[in-house]
Amino acid sequence: MTMQLLTPDYIFESSWEVCNKVGGIYTVLSTRAKTLQDAFPDKIYFIGPDVWIGKENPLFIEDNECLKEWRKHAIESDHLKIRIGRWNIPGNPIAILVDFTPFFSEKNEIYTKMWEDFQVDSLHAYGDYDEASMFSYAAGKVVESFYRYNLTLQDKVVYQAHEWMTGMGALYVQKAVPQIATIFTTHATSIGRSIAGNNKPLYDYLFAYNGDQMAQELNMQSKHSIEKQTAHHVDCFTTVSEITNNECKELLEKPADVILMNGFEDDFVPKGTKFSNKRKKARKTLLTMANALLGTQLGDDTMIIGTSGRYEFKNKGINVYLEALNRLTRDKNLKKEVLAFINVPGWVGEPREDLRKRLDSKETFNTPLECPFITHWLHNMNHDQVLDMLKYLDMSNAADSRVKVIFVPCYLDGKDGILNELYYDLIIGTDLSVYPSYYEPWGYTPLESIAFKVPTITTDLAGFGLWVNSLKGRPGVLQDGVKVIHRTDYNYSEVADTIKDTISEFSSLSETEINKIRNNAAKIAEKALWKHFIEAYYRAYDIALRNASKRLSFKVEKSLRACLNFPV
Repeated sequence: MTMQLLTPDYIFESSWEVCNKVGGIYTVLSTRAKTLQDAFPDKIYFIGPDVWIGKENPLFIEDNECLKEWRKHAIESDHLKIRIGRWNIPGNPIAILVDFTPFFSEKNEIYTKMWEDFQVDSLHAYGDYDEASMFSYAAGKVVESFYRYNLTLQDKVVYQAHEWMTGMGALYVQKAVPQIATIFTTHATSIGRSIAGNNKPLYDYLFAYNGDQMAQELNMQSKHSIEKQTAHHVDCFTTVSEITNNECKELLEKPADVILMNGFEDDFVPKGTKFSNKRKKARKTLLTMANALLGTQLGDDTMIIGTSGRYEFKNKGINVYLEALNRLTRDKNLKKEVLAFINVPGWVGEPREDLRKRLDSKETFNTPLECPFITHWLHNMNHDQVLDMLKYLDMSNAADSRVKVIFVPCYLDGKDGILNELYYDLIIGTDLSVYPSYYEPWGYTPLESIAFKVPTITTDLAGFGLWVNSLKGRPGVLQDGVKVIHRTDYNYSEVADTIKDTISEFSSLSETEINKIRNNAAKIAEKALWKHFIEAYYRAYDIALRNASKRLSFKVEKSLRACLNFPV
């Protein structure tokens, strides 16, 4: 007989990226929100930092009538500085933004209590640790206030905290309001990311690494401590992929209770003729800009490829992508001209005025601009890793090169000053994407790519790549729409060659073959919709609620025994 899952009556989720678009976690939360809002209408509350005080936040619509009575109580009686409204995303869930700055005055006392209760080491804090911790603590206080004002022991409540930045709040809630079931989700271990980012081999030596020792070596003690202690103490610990779970086992000494893979909704993908029109427009935009910058006349038969994401040069595989493109310039099997984009936000200064003037003129040009491989000037032109590697490889977009590379070092938010289109409205125009990550707990960018029928190249060091392999029962191949390359700590050159060969192979395919691959890519994307992945969340809720119930019963029994002078 199958045991029925316990489901919560109320769900709280906290993240630095609620109504605050920073990275991949924003995509996780914002695309999943509608699925949960439909299942728990206005019983799911997202808590984020109020970092927009005094400025307009297009992602947040304040509503003073929403939760009006509790809001008044929280502000006047609990002295919380909060704003309540709707997150401006599909589903429009309730969002609570909290100003955490008042808690800085209590910082030392909060840290002392965290050490006494959970052995969280905050002595070695630096950088963003204090800011994140005060937000986390404030979020915990918000949940406590809501529970005590509105709810009772009869209500099943879950609090889910995302990443180390919210761990302190989860621990506070568990101590202050033990009736609430706690879930902690790490999307990437802080120490694992640091090991990889410091050019240390992560995977072959993972079994030999001690998380605490490495945290000390890499000056990560406080972030590692809050992450580790939260993972060990919450009612349910989760992560996003098997590859990250391996990190959790070794570096946090705690395997995940549930793997919560990152799904998405496809409502942002246009359909039918709208899709075709947007693709044509995107290709025209990209080619027009490239021709103006390069002084070329690249036509629509040009093969447009790209990579994107955070500017993590090694972890995201930007280095091996450039190496592959360099080798592609000498590949005799390449059948088309290639226009390759690197869309990663750098230390951008301003859009290039000379490029802007060319685009505004609507003329054609036969001479390149100065530095014909970047769309915006950087503050650190002489010390940028992409530009440094292009120089090292002597890739200058020479007229006779069949592979041209353009670095777009800004957020594609529709107002960058050059392309002036949203990321999704440009990716649809590409032919192939490349995400050869070395460190990638999940990998939203390749998933977004195939959602737009753009085949992708990724690796089995990405959670997404591993999932595709499990879906297929073998390593993904180009014909599937997702090519999954085996990557290790040491096979950099082999990966570069495989990327080169895959791009070259794609350039020789017929339109019929390409369309089949594009459709196969979309079929894989469909299997990653939230409606397929959300069940794992229900399992996590069940585990958390059951463990919270046991924890509370034990606490009550312990107190009763103490009152009756029985041995505890």
